[in-house]
Amino acid sequence: MSQPPLQIRVTGMDLMLWSCTLAVHDLDEALGFYRDVLGFGVHDGSESEGARWASVGPPSPPNVQIFLRSLGADPGASPADRRTIEGLMSKGLLGHRLVFVTGNCDATFEHIEAAGAEVMQEPTDQPDGARDCAFFDPSGNMLRFTQPRQLDRALASRQVHAATAFLGILNAAAERTILTEEDAELRAQLGLPPV
Repeated sequence: MSQPPLQIRVTGMDLMLWSCTLAVHDLDEALGFYRDVLGFGVHDGSESEGARWASVGPPSPPNVQIFLRSLGADPGASPADRRTIEGLMSKGLLGHRLVFVTGNCDATFEHIEAAGAEVMQEPTDQPDGARDCAFFDPSGNMLRFTQPRQLDRALASRQVHAATAFLGILNAAAERTILTEEDAELRAQLGLPPV
């Protein structure tokens, strides 16, 4: 089941990401990377006056589109501008960055690395508990894959069982007129007055 796109509420406005654009050196190479390596769907594409573009998107959420645009897609850019843009892109300096959420950072890293993508950062644990890694796409756009911090289910389960047992003791103690020594110690540890 697909999840709805991220919604942000700002002063009564409902905003959600619909699309973004990445400049690419070679549209066919970029399509191969996003389709074959990342598993994105190809939505549509066009060619006009020598400029080409196509849109791709992850399977979840399915309505977010990433437009891949060849450098020639901007009719106002001079050949010198295109060379400058291409040089900056090849160094990863244009600031085009996308961040994706993954359920398994290490498996995602291994898959993308095995496909030959340029590694920017190997899987790393972050201070907030997330684990992430990063790559450059064939055009130098940075792609980060983050695995949000997961609650340790075994620990959470033990905590729920302990809390349930504790509440059971409190309820039983409240119903009895005579407290056992163990009940009295527990009340003292919790800072509760003696009964």
